[in-house]
Amino acid sequence: MVDVGPVIQPAPERLETVRGFVNTRDVESDADALATPGDLAQWLHAAGLSSSVVPATSSDLEHSLAVREALRAALVANHDGAAVPSPALAVLSHAAERAEFSLRLDADTGWMAEPRAAGADGALGALLSIVAGAMADGTWRRLKVCLNDACQWAFYDLSRARSGKWCSMQICGNRAKQQAWRARHEGTHPPE
Repeated sequence: MVDVGPVIQPAPERLETVRGFVNTRDVESDADALATPGDLAQWLHAAGLSSSVVPATSSDLEHSLAVREALRAALVANHDGAAVPSPALAVLSHAAERAEFSLRLDADTGWMAEPRAAGADGALGALLSIVAGAMADGTWRRLKVCLNDACQWAFYDLSRARSGKWCSMQICGNRAKQQAWRARHEGTHPPE
């Protein structure tokens, strides 16, 4: 699980796994850590989502990439509390169905959703279980993607007001401010 984007604060506990999964695709450099089914199998195991390296197929990879992008869309919605777009909801719901969730009551944490499916579907189910837990404990809304369309790096918003927009103020925030300044001052100088 190697992030290649900006250096940012990790998300708390297991939610970092979700952030890492979304960041397996670096939009800015067009690099994808999940280029092959083998890459997917290795990543799921390294992330602790499967107890061993499970064989993955091209179909598993395609499904996993769709789940990743659906999660990215859900993280965009976290900026303003908007509803997750319907296509993303459909992909995530389908992934939950494929994971074959069951509920288990735990004395310490209450109800826990656990995937019964094996392989990549079960590992993705474990990832969705982390999302469900984060929604329940209130940490989910702080996981966002950078609003710089060229970046879209997932980050955990540590701002007091939960108003963070960029993965890094020094990089993407600065770029956005420079673009806004140029737009405000465009055409204000007399022609030479």
